[in-house]
Amino acid sequence: MERNTVIIDKITEDNYKVFALLSNYLNNAPDFINKEEIDELVKDGVSHEYAFLVILAAAFGLDVVDNPEDKELFNEYFKKMIHKLEANDYYNNAYYKNIKIPTIKIGNTELKYEKYKPFEGFVCNDIMKTKEGRQIPQIGFFETEFMFPAILENDRIWMTITPNEIETMKEDIDKAFGNVLTFGLGLGYYAYMVSEKETVESVTVVEINEDIINVFNKYVLPQFKNAEKIKIIKADAFKFAEKNMSTSKYDFVFTDLWHDVSDGIDMYLKMKKYERLSPNTVFTYWIEKSILCYL
Repeated sequence: MERNTVIIDKITEDNYKVFALLSNYLNNAPDFINKEEIDELVKDGVSHEYAFLVILAAAFGLDVVDNPEDKELFNEYFKKMIHKLEANDYYNNAYYKNIKIPTIKIGNTELKYEKYKPFEGFVCNDIMKTKEGRQIPQIGFFETEFMFPAILENDRIWMTITPNEIETMKEDIDKAFGNVLTFGLGLGYYAYMVSEKETVESVTVVEINEDIINVFNKYVLPQFKNAEKIKIIKADAFKFAEKNMSTSKYDFVFTDLWHDVSDGIDMYLKMKKYERLSPNTVFTYWIEKSILCYL
C-alpha cells in the first residue's frame, strides 16, 4: 500500500512538472524551435517529430541520456505528447473547404485568419490520461505555415478553428442527433458540422455577444448549405439553461463557453447542475476530458 502511494505521488509530481514546463513554453515561446535546428537533427536520420521533442526536452533542461529521472520523463511523456500534423488533413475539413472567412471588424469583434509558424507548438487535442494516472498533454506542430480562422475580442484571440477544436469536437459532433442545442457560437464550427448531419433536425445556438451574432449572421451563416436548420438566440447561457432548456425538449446539448481549461472549470461545473432538469437529453461539453483531469 505504501509503495503504491509513493508511485502515485511520483506520477502526480511528474504531471505537475510537465504541465509547468509546457505552460511556460506555450505561453511565452511557442515558436522557440526553428526549421534550421530541426533540419540539423533530421540529417542524422531521425524524424521531424523526434527532432522536435529532443530539442524541446533540451530547452527544458532535461538530460535524457545520463539522468534516469529525466530519461523516464522523456519516455513516459514526451514520446506520447508531440505530434507532427499534416496541414491537408485539416484544410480538407468540411468547414475549412466550404466556409470562407472575411477580414472584418465590428465593434470590439474582429474576424480574421491567424497562423501557426512552421514548428510552432500548440495544444492539438485533449489531455491523454493513462491507466497509471499520467496526464499527458497533446502538442502538435506543422512543418509549414498553417492558417486558421479566428475571432478576436478587444485584440485578444477568443475563438479559433484550429486542429485542437477540430479534434476535440469530433465526438460531440458524431453523437449529435435530433434537435440540438449548443451554448456558444464562435465562428459556427460546431453548428455547421452538426447541421450537415441527416440525423440532426435543428440547431439552436445560444450566444450573448451581439457583435459575434451579427458577424456570424452576415458573413458566415449565408455560406451554410443547411442554414434553415440554424436558429440563434441572444441570451445568457446559464439563464437560458435554467429557464428555457427543459421546456424546449432538446435531444442533445453541447456546451462550448470557455477559452480553455483555466476558465472552463467553474462554468463546466455550473452547467452540469442543469442536466437534472432535462433527464432525457444527452449532454456533452467541449474539452471535458481535459477539464476532468483537473477535478
